Amino acid sequence: MIEAIGIDIVSNERIKKLYEKFGDRFLRKIFTESEIKYCFSYSNPIPHLAGRFATKEAIIKALGKPKGLQLKNIEVINTPEGKPMAFLSDIKDRKILISLSHEKTHTVALAIVMNS
Repeated sequence: MIEAIGIDIVSNERIKKLYEKFGDRFLRKIFTESEIKYCFSYSNPIPHLAGRFATKEAIIKALGKPKGLQLKNIEVINTPEGKPMAFLSDIKDRKILISLSHEKTHTVALAIVMNS
């Protein structure tokens, strides 16, 4: 059963500027090692970073901004088929379905929290 839905849209340029200004400090605060590796496997990592950032924000919105949940506690990976999946280190009792989409200037993500 659906418990909650969250959505987020992010400007790819915003993520690019944050990365240019803060570099690795920005990456390591927001993303896991595997997320960084995945995003930088592409010639242009910015849309992929933006997708993960938007997904994390959508999940936090769907969960009602739980106290103590940090962006880095949420990991977004892709299955071998390319389907994005989210894992939360602190929340085990809910399944979270996600979808994200990139465009030239913006990235959007949707998170659906399901009761287990």
